[in-house]
Amino acid sequence: MNTVAQTSRRDFVKITALGAGGLLMGVALPGLLKTADAAGLLYTPNAWVHISDDNTITLISARSEMGQGVYTSMPMLIAEELNVDIRKIKVAMAPPNAKIYGNPLLGGPQLTGGSTSVRDGWEKLRVAGAQVREMLVSAAAAKWNVPVGELTASDGMVMGPRGMKATYGELAEAASKLPVPEKVAIKDPKDFRIVGKRTPRLDTPAKVNGTAEFGIDVKLPGMVYAALEQCPVIGGTVKSFNAEKARVMPGVVAVVQIPDGIAVVADSWWRANVARKTLDIVWDEGAGATLNNASMLAGIRAAAKTGKPLPIKAVGDADAVIAAAAPGRVVRAEYVSQLLSHSPLEPMNFTAHYNGGKMRLIGPTQWQDGAQGTVAKAIGMKPEDVSVETTFLGGGFGRRIDLDFIVQAAQISKAINKPVKLVWSREDDMTHDFYRPQSVHNVAAALGADGKPTAMTFRMTSQSITGRVFGLPGEIQDPLMTEAALAAYEIPAIKHDIVKHDAGLRVGYWRSVSHMLNAFANESFVDELAKAAGADPYAYRMSMLAGQPRFANVLKLAAEKSGWGTPLPAGRARGIALMEGYDTYMAQVAEVSMNPDGSVKVHRVTVAADLGRMVNPDTVEAQIQSSISFGMGAALMQDITLVNGRVQQTNFHQFPVVRMNEAPAIDIVLVNSTEKPGGIGEPATAVVVPAIANAVATLTGKRVRQLPLTADAIKAA
Repeated sequence: MNTVAQTSRRDFVKITALGAGGLLMGVALPGLLKTADAAGLLYTPNAWVHISDDNTITLISARSEMGQGVYTSMPMLIAEELNVDIRKIKVAMAPPNAKIYGNPLLGGPQLTGGSTSVRDGWEKLRVAGAQVREMLVSAAAAKWNVPVGELTASDGMVMGPRGMKATYGELAEAASKLPVPEKVAIKDPKDFRIVGKRTPRLDTPAKVNGTAEFGIDVKLPGMVYAALEQCPVIGGTVKSFNAEKARVMPGVVAVVQIPDGIAVVADSWWRANVARKTLDIVWDEGAGATLNNASMLAGIRAAAKTGKPLPIKAVGDADAVIAAAAPGRVVRAEYVSQLLSHSPLEPMNFTAHYNGGKMRLIGPTQWQDGAQGTVAKAIGMKPEDVSVETTFLGGGFGRRIDLDFIVQAAQISKAINKPVKLVWSREDDMTHDFYRPQSVHNVAAALGADGKPTAMTFRMTSQSITGRVFGLPGEIQDPLMTEAALAAYEIPAIKHDIVKHDAGLRVGYWRSVSHMLNAFANESFVDELAKAAGADPYAYRMSMLAGQPRFANVLKLAAEKSGWGTPLPAGRARGIALMEGYDTYMAQVAEVSMNPDGSVKVHRVTVAADLGRMVNPDTVEAQIQSSISFGMGAALMQDITLVNGRVQQTNFHQFPVVRMNEAPAIDIVLVNSTEKPGGIGEPATAVVVPAIANAVATLTGKRVRQLPLTADAIKAA
């Protein structure tokens, strides 16, 4: 057993009965010891455990389920300590309250992202389960007048001598009146029966049989549907409009102007969308009408030279070492990453119902308290009069951190005083995203006599997403721009920095955020250094990983599993890449060939991942597979371009995703580790990009330094 000391008694959240004999158990989180009273119940930081008198155990989750498996992994942590079958635990989504459900790994908002769910819940949810278990045992001991040491809790029952037994539900009311134990014994990992074991996801049956509710499935009595016409230039506004044709079309209920455009409301979404196309709108396109991706990139390149650098890390005088290097011993390169759309398969949608001075919001969001507060401000209400109910998310990838579509639904509902579901089309979604920003990396290194770098400089220039979302001042370093900027390799002198530059287009967090941008530059450059040194890329990396056992181990495992160094069929090549992200250490080897049209075919991706202790290895593998497919799209085929402020890609025929026939075989090696848990929802998305780029360079002899690696880009290199 591991004994976890908690804070003082008054810092614990009280327990209160729910209904007839329910036990609501709070989790005290050091550093976030705040409570709030709502509807007579005391809420707790990040999670509840509720046991009802019918023996139903419910975890109230503070993290949205968008396919990453938190509705299974979080209950597994509770079930382990309660000694109950995971299938007996239900999950419900928490209401918005950042003081209670805030994510400390993301700075406090009630936000799902950054591969943080398991890392954040790893200990506190186990503590929650252990606290409840001990209270139930204490309640049984008092009821039967027997020592606690003679009782055991298992399979939803507390059992004692002489055949004594009671269900958790039968003991819940009495347990709710006991003090919360300040110290509880949580299991030693060697005793785990659930955590770390492959477990089928709890939400799979509902998603297969159609009973799972996504935002697009929501129905309310008397609900109407809205389609919104927005300016083709993001940020543009309505100067004037004529809706006479739309108002008389079948099923149309109302035409509503909101700050983002003109909404047509009808008794079906199809009718609303057809009527929307008849609107005659004169737009004020604003400053965004001058944007195009080429000029934006030129501005970023200029800023790399003239902007104010914000330091990441410096050791020695890297500039001086490079300047003094012998002729031919300096390698320089520029790497460019493109604009990308999130494009989750479920387009943006939300249902809003304004009634009696209250606003009810239902739908898919990654940021509950942000939705509540932003909507309240936008429509002139108090936050406590705005409720948020989170459905399953049909993909998020960071797009559903932003709140524009939720505000729009609320504004439309308040204008017509009816429940309304706003649904964006795929074209709306792709042309009005918050895009993954462009980036430019300028890197240089001097090579010593042994071919290894004696100095390296690294500058990343891009937009600050955190500056837009949270108002981070320009002179403050953005930690979500520097992820994976510092590679693992031993280099005597380094200088790494970033330059922030606002290119004019709204940008958002995208799966892996800056990990992909920085890993593409770092790992491509290391391959270029290996080539300059005449060294094998795997051996070259390994030679610079002294004192980095976790990096070296995953690199070795991936290379061995992939058959690195063994012959391949004619026309194929391998590429390797390495990165740490979200406390997960990962190496990948991509095996590629060229299609007849000059595009890249990825045959196999081998992954070695050390993410510390794992809750559900089955979900870990699924997330790696998902991430690789997601990252392959960015590596090979996806690009967002603008002309006169208008996004040119409107659907998947122009912004393709990896199809089933394009998906590679994926071999995964998971390291058995006793380290703290790392995140797994995003790292593989970043690592696969340089692995593919390095394989393509080996195969073709051409180094493509600007994404995506299309047939045209390879031909032009």
